[in-house]
Amino acid sequence: MDLGNGRFARASVELKVLPDTRRIRAYLRWSDSGKSPARYLGQVEHETRAANLAEGWKMAWEKGLLTEEPPTEGSWASSPSVRAVMRGNRSKDTRPELRLRSLLHKQGLRYRVAARPLPELRRTADLIFSKPKVAVFVDGCFWHGCAEHLRESHKNAEFWRGKIEGNRSRDAETDRLLREAGWTVVRVWEHEDPDAAAARVIGAVRGPTANHHESE
Repeated sequence: MDLGNGRFARASVELKVLPDTRRIRAYLRWSDSGKSPARYLGQVEHETRAANLAEGWKMAWEKGLLTEEPPTEGSWASSPSVRAVMRGNRSKDTRPELRLRSLLHKQGLRYRVAARPLPELRRTADLIFSKPKVAVFVDGCFWHGCAEHLRESHKNAEFWRGKIEGNRSRDAETDRLLREAGWTVVRVWEHEDPDAAAARVIGAVRGPTANHHESE
């Protein structure tokens, strides 16, 4: 963002949850002479962190708070806002993953995190249960092309379409290779209800009658 007098700063969008109402507010924060000022952007109401970050960046641009920065040489992210959203999409320990892990742990399930089901295959599952051979993947709506929440980018659309289709093909290949090796694959979308997702995983790990016995 332009601080004036030829000075610029890199900003970030911060999300804060109000403890009383659970509403989520977006703020633009930057560093200036050792201080960290913040500017309120507005309230966001999406189901995922990535979508709320994207909405926060959109608000910042619409309010005229940001200025374009030339992309790094070789970068395929077409704008600062796109790069910021991508940085906000973690590949590990995302909020949906942490919620799912917490629910499974409370049910007495133990698992490995971010591990390869097959050591010789360069594919990492978010959770693996080694003895029953169950691999769990928590897929982000953006990167894996969720039919319900994916919104195509207006900039560099052809690149992003190819990138997401490539991820889908890789996911399908991963599922096939693991199943051929005797693994059960469970894929969970980040927008899914955590309790329902946990029930699916428990059913895969403990068997189809697990949920029936636990409800009695």
